[in-house]
Amino acid sequence: MTLFYIIFRELRANFKSLLIWCAIVLLFSIVGFSKFSAYYQNPDMLAILDSMPPSLLDAFNINAFNLTTVTGFFGILVAYFALILSLAAVMWGSDIISKEERDKTVEFLLGLPVTRARLVSAKLIAAAVNCAVLLYVTIGSVLILAQSYQPDHAFYNFVFLGMLAFAFIQMIFLALGILLGCAIKNHKQAGSSAVSLMLVTYFISILSDLNGDLMFLKYLSPFQYFNAVLLLRNGGLERTFVYLSLAITALALAGAYTAYAKRDLYI
Repeated sequence: MTLFYIIFRELRANFKSLLIWCAIVLLFSIVGFSKFSAYYQNPDMLAILDSMPPSLLDAFNINAFNLTTVTGFFGILVAYFALILSLAAVMWGSDIISKEERDKTVEFLLGLPVTRARLVSAKLIAAAVNCAVLLYVTIGSVLILAQSYQPDHAFYNFVFLGMLAFAFIQMIFLALGILLGCAIKNHKQAGSSAVSLMLVTYFISILSDLNGDLMFLKYLSPFQYFNAVLLLRNGGLERTFVYLSLAITALALAGAYTAYAKRDLYI
C-alpha cells in the first residue's frame, strides 16, 4: 500500500504540471494545423520556401516532405513534438527525485516503511504515467485536427510510428532525468543539468543534419534515432536504435538506483 500511496502522491503533486504541458501541446497542435490550412493542396505556397536559407530547410527536414499533404506536414511537426515531449520527460524525471530535498519532505519519505529502491520505482512509475498521458494527448490532438484534411492510410501509419518514436525518446530522457536527479547532490543543479543535456543532444541532432561529415554524431542524439524522414521512408523503426534506446534507458536507471542508494540525503 505504501508504494501505491507514493505513486498517488506524486501523480497528485504533478497534476498541475501535467495540465500545463498538455495545454502547451494542444496549443502547438492547433497553431500548427491552422498554418497548414494555407498549404493544404496549394502548391503555390511552396514558393515561400525558396526564400528560406537552405541550411534552415535541411536542419528541419522541410525539403524532405510535401507540405501540401497532411502526412508531409506531420513529418515537419515530429521534430517539434519530440522536443516538447523530451523536455517534459527530462524535467519530470529530474524534479520528481530532487524536489524532496528542495521541499524539505525527504525526512517524511524516509520515515515510511519503504526502501530507497522502491521509492525510486514509485516515482519512476508516476513520471512514466505523466509521460504516457502527455503522449496520448499529443497523438489525440493530431488525429482530431487532421480529420479536416482527409487523412489516408499512410498518414495513420506514420502517426503510429511517430507515437512509438516519441515513446522511446521520452523513455530515454525520463531515465536520464531520474539519473541526474539521483546522482547530483545539489538539488538546485539537477533540473538545469537535465535540461542542458537534452538541449545539447538536440543541437547535436541539428549539426548532424547540416553536415554529412558529422553523421556519426547521430549516435549521440536520441532525436536522430527515429528521424521522421526515415520513419516515413522505411515504414518502421530501425532496430539498431531501438536496442540502443533500451540499453541507454536500462543503464541510466541502473545508475539511478545505485546512486540513490549510496548518496547522502539532506534533510
